[in-house]
Amino acid sequence: MNSPLNEEVKVLMEAAHDRAARALGLTCTGPPAWGFLGVTLGRRAGDRWLRVSRTARANAGRKQGEGIVGASELVPDGVPRPRLYAVHDWVDGDWAFEAEVLGYVTQPVVSPERADLDRDPGLPDEWWDDLRGALTLLAEAEGVKATVRDRWIERAFPQFLGVPAPARMERVTGHGDLHWGNLTTAPLKLLDWERWGLVPMGYDAGLLHANSLLVPDVAARIRAEFAAILNTPAGRIGELSAVAEMLQAVARGWYRELGPRLLAHAEALTGVRPPVPARSEVTA
Repeated sequence: MNSPLNEEVKVLMEAAHDRAARALGLTCTGPPAWGFLGVTLGRRAGDRWLRVSRTARANAGRKQGEGIVGASELVPDGVPRPRLYAVHDWVDGDWAFEAEVLGYVTQPVVSPERADLDRDPGLPDEWWDDLRGALTLLAEAEGVKATVRDRWIERAFPQFLGVPAPARMERVTGHGDLHWGNLTTAPLKLLDWERWGLVPMGYDAGLLHANSLLVPDVAARIRAEFAAILNTPAGRIGELSAVAEMLQAVARGWYRELGPRLLAHAEALTGVRPPVPARSEVTA
């Protein structure tokens, strides 16, 4: 899942990473860590981590209050995450590049090779307490962008869940990409803050739960830990938003093993059997 799209992307991103390291005075020695389809590339540099991402030239420029920089300014320090030390941005040809220097995280990621879970990681009770506390504190932060947009929900609920979109929803500030590849083992840290912002209440917990359906004991633990949110009408809408997003990913060719569990879970939540996922270009 996490690899460069092709050799051209690999060469492009490696050159961009080298350029950022020189500009920031860093010497990278760790192995490369690729993000989804090679959109990001990270490497260790001593006690720092250099992450470089790319986007189309037309999208150049960081938006106030968004992404990793926005999180460093607006998310409370009590939410455990890597510290941001420096940024370096530039445009080259058709691409815009953004580099961030973060503190190196020594504890391993819970699931480094996939977003969903295929085994019980045996996380201690203290880890679950920290996760619940982090999301509670994060929900009180000032979010700027709507990570899951109303327009997407209007189209995705009928297409992927087979039910009408909700007339209204309650939003809170959330991580927006809470899966097992973005959480470390104890002591907990939340990684990858690109999507953080205003999400439907219950979305973060619902997304983590959906990514845990292959391991029923962990899925049950999430439902117990976040019952006060997921068992409310507002939390149910947020969870359904997360499941719809996962089913869209299934329609695009991802999560083949998880797909049947997602369909069954969606039906359990709504009482309606969702349409079999078909390839879709609905965008969030």
